[in-house]
Amino acid sequence: MLTDMSTSRPGTTATTSDTAAPSRRNHDDAPDTAELFARLAELEDGPERDTVRDELVTAWLPMAHRIAGRFRDRGESVEDLRQVAALGLVKAIDRFDPSRGAFESYAVPTITGEVKRHFRDRMWALRVPRRVQELRNRVRLARRELTQNPGSPEPTVADIAAHTGLSEEDVNAGMEALESFSTLSLDAELSSGDDGYSLADTLGAADTSYDVVVDREAAKEGLRRLPERERAILYMRFFEDMTQSRIADRLGISQMHVSRLISRSCARVREEVLGSRRPGADPR
Repeated sequence: MLTDMSTSRPGTTATTSDTAAPSRRNHDDAPDTAELFARLAELEDGPERDTVRDELVTAWLPMAHRIAGRFRDRGESVEDLRQVAALGLVKAIDRFDPSRGAFESYAVPTITGEVKRHFRDRMWALRVPRRVQELRNRVRLARRELTQNPGSPEPTVADIAAHTGLSEEDVNAGMEALESFSTLSLDAELSSGDDGYSLADTLGAADTSYDVVVDREAAKEGLRRLPERERAILYMRFFEDMTQSRIADRLGISQMHVSRLISRSCARVREEVLGSRRPGADPR
């Protein structure tokens, strides 16, 4: 005798044999637990309610595992996904109101949302805004849809934008996020050959020449204000690498006087750069 189609669960088909039900229960993850939920709703907190709740979790756990399986191969182990899905199942059981309809219609989105939140909040190596995460998902799905036919070329940014209705700027943000889900260790080998190198080997080091450039630019104004003879002495000493004795011979003054002029000029420029013209400061 045919069963009443109006009482069948979504996704099930009517059967012509009562003996088919036990076989279906062995493989289906939507068990008949209406009586258990009715009991759970009537019980107060305590050991008996906990026992009924555990029975419901056990009965519906295969469905939670099936939902977790939809998210495999996304960088998280199946066991961890199953634990997250089980947590979502427990939340669904605790919040479910039997008067609102079938449990699975409430549990499926609840468990799915819990798994998605796990990926959104726990799996990213860097904290990425939720909007960018959603762009990543839309771009990922669009690329899959546009390349599902054999021989389909890799879609361009414009193709994905037209397919999703996003701007090309948003598509680029989503594509960048596709490559940002996990980080790469600085010790990771980037070459498998004998001359292999790590990611750290590709990073630049601090260039000390930058400090020289900054100091030189800062000293320019102070050098311009020096008397012409002092500027000439500093140029011969620091740019032509002349000794103080040679400078003294060229200018017809003593080496000691050259030394004093160099020290005084350097001190003056230094104080102007630092903005600390202190009276009586040591010129050295």
